[in-house]
Amino acid sequence: MEGLFIILVYLTKEILMMIISIQPTLENEQIKLIPLTNHDFEGLFHVASDPEIWMQHPNRDRWKREIFQTFFDDAINGKGAFKIIDHSTGEIAGSTRFYDYNKEDNSIFIGYTFFATKYWGTGINPVVKKLMMDYIFQQVDKVYFHVGSTNLRSQIALTKIGAKKVAEQDSSKPGGPLNLKFIYEINKTEKQLRGPL
Repeated sequence: MEGLFIILVYLTKEILMMIISIQPTLENEQIKLIPLTNHDFEGLFHVASDPEIWMQHPNRDRWKREIFQTFFDDAINGKGAFKIIDHSTGEIAGSTRFYDYNKEDNSIFIGYTFFATKYWGTGINPVVKKLMMDYIFQQVDKVYFHVGSTNLRSQIALTKIGAKKVAEQDSSKPGGPLNLKFIYEINKTEKQLRGPL
């Protein structure tokens, strides 16, 4: 009988993961995360077309329309991307997404996050991450983040919310420039012990 209970618990969790969306609308008093659609391209590109946003990223030319189009298409096709709306102005503040759910590890990545420069230093990033993690930790045990090795701003931001660097990943293409990424992790148990961000 105990074995049957364990199987039912496992199957229930599997079914829940199939029906839980990684692209819900999420909201608090400061921001709203709305599922990204094709209609959002121009508004989001208006934010992303500032070269300063991409200075520390491995893809420094993402501010160019044709490069950003590929980034945007990947976001749409991944079905886990959001536009971030500032409640106080109604403006698009940036974008973020869930991606690479791993059933065996019961984990998911949060990333591809960027904000208009006017939001830098305002505390919006931890607000966004908290909203996303409060939701997704109802479904997964671990959240990972990819960060370019030269993106010091994002590395500092992740350590401020309690993420720990757990691995390095070389995504370089043969003959291409070095593309080293760091992987950071927050697990549900540690987040619960630490309390709110």
